[in-house]
Order: sequence, then structure tokens, then C-alpha cells
Amino acid sequence: MTALDRLRSLARRVLRCLEHDEPLEVPKRTTSNIRYDPERRVYTLGDDAYRRRPNTLRGAKKLAQMMSVAAFAKELVETGRSATLRELYYTSEGWDLPFKDQRESDAIVEDLEAVLGLKREEFGIWPEEDGAAVYGDLLVEEDGVKIHAERAGISGYNIPPNVDAVELLDCGAERVIAVETMGMYRRLVQERAHEKLDALIVGLKGQAARATRRLLRRLNEELDLPVYVFTDGDPYGWHIYMVIRSGSAKAAHLNHELACPDAKFIGVTATDIVEYDLPTEPLTEADRKRIEELKRDPRYDSEFWRRELDLLARLGKKAEQQAFAKYSLDYVVEEYLPTKLEELE
Repeated sequence: MTALDRLRSLARRVLRCLEHDEPLEVPKRTTSNIRYDPERRVYTLGDDAYRRRPNTLRGAKKLAQMMSVAAFAKELVETGRSATLRELYYTSEGWDLPFKDQRESDAIVEDLEAVLGLKREEFGIWPEEDGAAVYGDLLVEEDGVKIHAERAGISGYNIPPNVDAVELLDCGAERVIAVETMGMYRRLVQERAHEKLDALIVGLKGQAARATRRLLRRLNEELDLPVYVFTDGDPYGWHIYMVIRSGSAKAAHLNHELACPDAKFIGVTATDIVEYDLPTEPLTEADRKRIEELKRDPRYDSEFWRRELDLLARLGKKAEQQAFAKYSLDYVVEEYLPTKLEELE
């Protein structure tokens, strides 16, 4: 079914709900409702669902807002246009039931994805540009234009939100190294890491956007490139890796397309902090709370992650990727990453 077909099918389902006073079930996208799928090796949604009842004030409001977004999406699909999440939020100011803030409108878009079984990009709604980029020996075609990621300029090829429309034409690299911070991305580009490590360097710009995660999966699946994730040595950096590998709770309905189960971690560990005697900062209360949350997260239920989480908490310290500059600016490219890759390969 096309996106337009699914939007029309949803309208018929909601109409039946109204006629028979039945709830519309919307899959819950929470940590408590994700289940590990051993076949796909990603976390997917369980069976729990919100029941949006048209005969209650809250249920009727949520259904009305969802159908307003669906109508907006239908117009985008029919006219071949697109809109950002921010534009959708501002457009809703002219609706009978506007959103109180963008978090509310974003959540309704995610509801619509889960109900339709589509990515928001497939019905014309895109995120804001996030600045993530890839650098190295990769040739792509976007909107009929061929772009080489190493010749596109010092910043590399900017990953577009509609990454499924990009054709991967040719690649001379042997692996992908995804980097949490754009500062470290620029460092690796300056130190010619793409040549020295025979890699595509992907700058994540923090928690990876869905388009970036989709590209990583495509590079892994379609080009058979191993993916390595290099993050800070803190619970937030570690979770950036875990979302790339196993998916997120919020996007559990799409993890089979976004997650990269074979991705390997080469980021800063608590063990590295000790062994490399890295400069550190003290853990904040928020960091400690996050560590405890990760310990309860089924995605971290392994000997390696339990050990590292416990050690980080005992140390009471965290370290950034840039901490290796203590030794030299090129230490990460010349020493640290080659050692990590050798251990894993």
C-alpha cells in the first residue's frame, strides 16, 4: 500500500471507531513496551497500546489532532511537497485544536507513524536539518546529482532527511566510523583518518538523527561495511551507540529499518579512563541517575556493559573523546582507534 492508501485506510478505521464507539489502538513507544527480536536483532514494540476513545475528552482530542496531522500529510503526499516538524507545529496554529508546544505535535506524528507502519518521511514530514555528515570515498546520487563525500568540501556530504532517496553508487572504504561529536569528526577529517583507517567518517552531532541511523544501516546492509561507533566515555555517549545498534524506544516501530545490529562500540570506556589515565570531569547527579537507568535497560544486559557501568559509577568520573589530546592531536587516529579496531577485527 502507498502512503496515500494507508492514510485513507486510517480515515476509514477512525470513522468506524466513531460509529461504533470503539477505541483506536496506538502502539505504546515506551521502554516498558519494547521486546528484543532475536531474528532481527533489534528492539521492537510489544503488544501494549494506548486506547484513544472518541467518547472521552482526552481521547477525542488526541484522535482529532491525529486526523488533522493525517489530513495535512495527505495534502503533502498528493502535491508532492514536504514540511518540517517545526512547520507542522506552526501550521497547527490555524487548526481548531492547535498543539500547546512542538513536543505535543511531534508525539502525534510518532503516533501516526506507529498506526500507519510508515516513517514520517514517507508521508512528507521531515525533521529540521541536523548537520550530520559523512566524509570519505563514497559516491552518491541525490536528486540526479552525483556527489563524492570527500570532494564535497571540508565538511563532507551533508546527510539529507530523505536518505532513502539517495542512491549509493560506489564506495572505496572498508569500514564506517561514526563519531559522536562534530569536533572529533573534524579532527579525524583533518588527520586524514578516512585514508589512514580506510573508513568513511560519519559525524553524528550527538544523538544520531533517524536519517543518519538509516544511512548507517544502509552502508552496513547494502555495501557490507562494518560500522564502528566512537563516543564520549559517559552514559549519554554510550546510549548514542546503543540507539544505533539496537534502536530506540520511541522509534521501536521503525527499528527494523533504523537499527544496525552489527555495529560495534569503539568509544571511550570506563576501563579506558583508567588505562589511558585520561583527563576527566566529575559525574553529575544527572549522570549518576542516567547510569542507574541504563542498568535497568534490557539493552545493557551484558557482562561488558554491566562492568563498565559499575566501574564508571565507582570512579565518579567521565571523559570526552577529546581527552586523548593530552598525548597529541593525532593520538586518536595514530594510536587509539587502530588499537580498538585491531582488537575487534
